[in-house]
Order: sequence, then structure tokens, then C-alpha cells
Amino acid sequence: MNDSSWGAPQGTGYRSTPEMGAAPAGPAYDVHGAQQTRPMPIVPDVPDAGRDADDRDDRNGDAARVSGPLFRDEMPQEPMSTPPPSPPHKKRAGRDLRAAIGVGVGLGALVAGSLFIVKAVFVGVVVLAVVVGLWELTSRLKERKDINVPLVPLAVGGAAMVVAGYVREAEGAWVAMALTALAVLVWRMTEPPEGYLKDVTAGVFAVFYVPFLATFVSMMLTADDGAWRVLTFLLLTVVSDTGAYAVGWRFGTHKLAPRISPGKTREGLLGAVGFAMVAGALCMEFLIDDGAWWQGLLMGLAVAASATLGDLGESMIKRDLGIKDMGTLLPGHGGIMDRLDSLLPSAPVVWLLLVLFVGSG
Repeated sequence: MNDSSWGAPQGTGYRSTPEMGAAPAGPAYDVHGAQQTRPMPIVPDVPDAGRDADDRDDRNGDAARVSGPLFRDEMPQEPMSTPPPSPPHKKRAGRDLRAAIGVGVGLGALVAGSLFIVKAVFVGVVVLAVVVGLWELTSRLKERKDINVPLVPLAVGGAAMVVAGYVREAEGAWVAMALTALAVLVWRMTEPPEGYLKDVTAGVFAVFYVPFLATFVSMMLTADDGAWRVLTFLLLTVVSDTGAYAVGWRFGTHKLAPRISPGKTREGLLGAVGFAMVAGALCMEFLIDDGAWWQGLLMGLAVAASATLGDLGESMIKRDLGIKDMGTLLPGHGGIMDRLDSLLPSAPVVWLLLVLFVGSG
């Protein structure tokens, strides 16, 4: 760095050059008039001599008010503290298990009480579940897809289908289903034609999906040991769901259908099959007249498959609608349809296998 970059400080021993009207003085120039190189004076780190005492005191006071080092290199080096280890991540269920268990026990008590005291009361419980399920389904279709399914003919026809299945069995159920579908078509004609096709298509789907499948439960009830048949159907479905949940939650690593239901695993499916087959063998051996344990194994396998497919089908519908649950009526479970998803497709499976194994009795 040359001197010119520092400017021309006062009191350094320089004099004016000859061109400026004066001769240089001292040893700054040699005999030929050439300028000699002089080293840069080292300025000691002391208060300026030109400042008076008050200025120095002010500066010292400012420095005293500044706390800490002035440069990053002067920062005291502190040992890096190791962050505490995070607690191990635990798998959590997606719902309130306490509420879910409480609601499940309450529903079980209601079903068992009505099933073994008065069969007609149990039929009323099935009708109530069907009507509420239809209300949830049509409400979500309206909210999410702007599909206007007429609820009145669905609810009335659905209740009639369940009662007809109990009174006239399969023949009555088929006739009631056809009349209900026709009523949906006619009822929708009272509104503007825009969207008629999608509305009636969704209505016919709802007729088949909820009340028609539920009629197989009332048809099981008509047998002499009808209450035990229905109990077997309920136990197998519930045990299948429980086995899938327990095994999948503890050991599940391989996704079963990630695009439809990311929470379901292949290990959970194996758990559903194993639990349902054991429960089926026990139920057929001890609850069903003329039943055999090997028949229960086959029935358990079939129920595990139908319950899983029903759960996946309901998940597909909810994904298409962009919702997590069909309703909020049952704390810890969602809505009625969220509990019927595996029961509905399993009802015709159990009814058919019981007829094949032990007759319609």
C-alpha cells in the first residue's frame, strides 16, 4: 500500500515541494531530488494525543457500555452441548381408543340385548342403522359432489327391504329392492332434469349398497337358531377387523393398497385371516346347530376377505369424496357407515355359507 492511499496526514515532517514554491527539507529527498521510500509509521493502540481528557473519557465510557468482544474471533469458545436424545417414536392409533372401546361396548350390548330378547326389536335396530347410513351417504354425496339423491324414497324403501327380508326372506327382499329403485327414479322426476342421470345412478347404487346387503342379516334371523347365526356373523366380522388392526399396528410394514387405504398392511390382512378362522371354527362348533369346525375355518377365511374388500370399497368412496369419515355420530368410530363398511358385504357371504353348510333351517 503506498502513501497516497492514506492521504496527507498533518505533522509528519513533509514540506512543500519546489513546484509548490518551497524546497523539501531533511532527509526526505536525496541529492538528486528523488523521493525516498519511508516506512508506514506504526500507530500505537493508545488514546489519541490530540484529544483532551473529556474526549478520552467519553470514548472510554462508550467502550465500557459495549459488552462482549468486538470481533467474531474474540468470542469465547464454549463447548458444544449435545442435544438430548428424542424419545422413541411410538405408533399411535388414528382415533380415540377409549371412546372407540366405550362406543363399541355400548353397541354390542344394544345388539345382544335386542337379538336374544325380541327378534323384532333387533330388526328395528337394523332398520335404524340403514336409515342413518343412507342419510350419511346422501349428505356426503350432496356436499362433496353435488349429487342430489332423494332420501325419502331411499329411507322408506330401505326400511321396507329389511322388514321384507325378515318376513318373506329372499323373495320379499328382491321385490322390495326393485320397488325402491323405481321409487327413486320417479321421485327425482319432480325436480329439474339437470343432473338426473347422475342422481338416479347414485340412488340405485345406494339402494344396493346399504339396505339390500343389510336384508341378509334379517334373513339370517328367520332360522330357528337365527340369533346365533347373526351373532356368528357379527363376531366373525368384528374379530376380523380386530385382528387386522392389532397385527397391522404391531407388525405391519408392507402396504396392502397404499393408493386406497395407506394404513392397511399385508400383515394386517394375515392377522384378519388368522383371527377370523379361529373364531369361525369355534362358532361353528359351539354356536351353530350341526356345524363343524372345518366349516368355520372356511367361513372365517371368506369373512376376512369380504370384510377387507368392504373396508377398501368404503375407503375408495371416501377418497373420491375427499373425506376421512362418513359422519361423526359415533365418537372414536366416525359415522354409522364407517362401522357398516365391513359388515354389509360380509352379510350375504355368511348367509350363503350357512345355507350351504347347515341349511336355511
